[in-house]
Amino acid sequence: MPQESQSIEVSSSPVSSVREIGIANIRHTLRLGQQHMVDWQSGSLAVSAVPGAGKSTGMAAAAAIAIARQYDQSSALRRNSRRQLIVVTFTRSAVANIKVKIREYLKKLSLPQTGFTVHTLHGLALNIANRYPDLSGLQLENVTLITPNQSHRFIRTGVEQWINSHPGRYSRLLEGIQFDGEETERLRRQSVLRTEVLPELATTVIHEAKSSGLFPQDLREFSQQTTDEYQILSIAAGLYEQYQSLMRSRDFIDYDDMILAALRVLENENARRIEQNQVFAVFEDEAQDSSPLQTRLLTILAADAHNPNQPPNMIRVGDPNQAINSTFTPADPIYFRQFCKECDAQGRLVTMDQAGRSTKIIIDAANFVLEWVNSLYVKTGQQGQGGISTSPSSPSSPHLPISPSPFRFQRIRPVELNHRQDDVNPQAVGRGLELYTPRDIHHTVELLSERVVELFSQDADKISAAILVRENRQGRWLAEALSSVCKNHEIPIYDVGERDRHSHVPEEILAVLQFCDRPHSPDYLKRALQVLVQRRLIETQDLNALATLPEEFLYPGPLAAPQPQPVQKAAHLCRSLLRARLELPLYQLISFIALTLNYEQAELATADKLAERVNQQIAGNTSMGAMLNVLTEIVSSERFEPVETEDLEARYTRPGQLTIITMHKAKGLDWDYVFIPFVHENLIPGRFWVPPQSQFLGDFTLSEVARAQIRAALHAKSTLPSVTAAWEQAKHLKTAEEYRLLYVAMTRAKRLLWMSAASKAPFTWSKPENLQEQTPCPVFPALKRQFPQCVVSLATIPGGDTNKSGT
Repeated sequence: MPQESQSIEVSSSPVSSVREIGIANIRHTLRLGQQHMVDWQSGSLAVSAVPGAGKSTGMAAAAAIAIARQYDQSSALRRNSRRQLIVVTFTRSAVANIKVKIREYLKKLSLPQTGFTVHTLHGLALNIANRYPDLSGLQLENVTLITPNQSHRFIRTGVEQWINSHPGRYSRLLEGIQFDGEETERLRRQSVLRTEVLPELATTVIHEAKSSGLFPQDLREFSQQTTDEYQILSIAAGLYEQYQSLMRSRDFIDYDDMILAALRVLENENARRIEQNQVFAVFEDEAQDSSPLQTRLLTILAADAHNPNQPPNMIRVGDPNQAINSTFTPADPIYFRQFCKECDAQGRLVTMDQAGRSTKIIIDAANFVLEWVNSLYVKTGQQGQGGISTSPSSPSSPHLPISPSPFRFQRIRPVELNHRQDDVNPQAVGRGLELYTPRDIHHTVELLSERVVELFSQDADKISAAILVRENRQGRWLAEALSSVCKNHEIPIYDVGERDRHSHVPEEILAVLQFCDRPHSPDYLKRALQVLVQRRLIETQDLNALATLPEEFLYPGPLAAPQPQPVQKAAHLCRSLLRARLELPLYQLISFIALTLNYEQAELATADKLAERVNQQIAGNTSMGAMLNVLTEIVSSERFEPVETEDLEARYTRPGQLTIITMHKAKGLDWDYVFIPFVHENLIPGRFWVPPQSQFLGDFTLSEVARAQIRAALHAKSTLPSVTAAWEQAKHLKTAEEYRLLYVAMTRAKRLLWMSAASKAPFTWSKPENLQEQTPCPVFPALKRQFPQCVVSLATIPGGDTNKSGT
């Protein structure tokens, strides 16, 4: 509502009165927690929302109503007419979805569909940096954006430069915990340090530090508080320094540089005032995944330029219990938890705990998992709550030392009966929750496929279903194992990992260009032919026979035997590629190849993005060799993100298909039926382990110790943990996050949640044929005890094991 001093003037307007009626009508359609969001007018508000609570709907409604009130104030007082709402969310697909919802609500209020912008964090930062290039230090037309991994040349080169500059420290690493001086062992350790340990340390620490606003000197100061013999944080500072120097010298930036550049702009008082005067509030979605820099940037923008001592005008919406990125990104739920605590003290915390997504039995199971896992975090030797009856030393139910609980205590409640007939929890299908213990992973496929076929036999076009896996290798194996059954019953499978794991465009373009550069190479010819087969441009045939003698295949002589039709087609297509190499300028080759490979719209857009990146990097050295070098580095050491031209969420949840997707990617999505196979302890919660080749350094990894020490410093701990304590903290962080990941996976299901833990499964899914006895995730037997009516006896299933009850 407008401020009291303005209310008479505003309410006297017929248009304003009609709008208030529209606001009341929208508010009436929302649940209680969502209503609290739309009632916001100023200051800071924390919203902690359970899975399925409708936070995006609540945020969109709150955004539209906030814009309406700002519109009325601006019209009445003839000021602030240019101020807008900034909405920040996590992914590009979420940006598109929230835009649509806000516009729909604005339409209901008879308002122009303006007055707001929706960004990803990096998109927002880039916009600010681009408006003030002199302040940000980014001349975007001269820089190249990269997403390096630990095999990137900047990381590798930085490691080599650090080694050359610090021979003493490097020698200390070579010695490890013990070393007899044997030369073969020395060479082995050198290789491990140069190619694995130090690149991993550099990649982890650089991202962790930059996303937290830390510089190499900060890490050196932290290092003075530690006593480890290797001086891990000091090594990390040196690697960070080398990386930054290489990036600056080549005019490269990474995503963290975008945020740092935007913050440099906002350090300038005039620029900060200009930006703040254009914003009346900031709404942040997925706030549990915030990093310190993100929080700082959004808080500055949300501050009132004229009243800097007032709380920032912002709503931060998230769920600490769905924080599943903190073990491999700098995101840390501790920051949102702290924000919730501060707002709670001021009566500015809203808990959205009613969720209409799932049936009651699924809600009960998710609540049980939350409470059961939290009960593990008690003093060693004490028995927890939630039905734990095993001893503290039991491997199936390990009690953990005192540590922050993985979950914020926040029970999901079904939606209360209300006026909206469509806003109620769905009816369960079957038992709603089904728990299986198959003999092995092959038996798992049998049981799962039987249930899938049974469910899809009823209105298949109206239902959605997904199999959630912990890692992509499981997904690939399942897609292959289920393919014949699903094909026989006309059930399409969409393997997200296979389609979206990374963009295939750079790899295919590189393969074709390598052939164009060296057509006489059998290896390059075969790889190019494989691409053409994959793109269904030529028929599947014996490619080895074609590639063995490239010249005879491409340009058969007059005495050569006639080529079969499929071979002729393949040769003709390859010759057209070689002709294009001779006739077209280099900068047009990638686009031509993309058209030749018959790319669809999204792939063509990705190829254009790739061509722009490559041509930018080879400017001044335009040659095929330079182009191939750039492409090779992108393929081997970067995560090149494809351009998306469709709503991915709609693609993943399309009715009538069986989606195979990782638990991480499933966040934010839901399906009628969700299958979670392979719920085993070695994956959830899993454990940190030290690769055998690097155990000479000790029973820990340098990267995780450094990460834990940096976080302790950021959390204002009085002292930094020792190496042993930091390693233990890293293990606890992983355990907590894995349990939250399982919670996220379970809460994706609407009407049926199917879970299984096979008695025999692979230790590693890189070798799925090697089966051995596997212990289920500790939560799984606890669920079976708590919900015995949901345990499916395999003796009652055709083909099931009559010797095992499954209980």
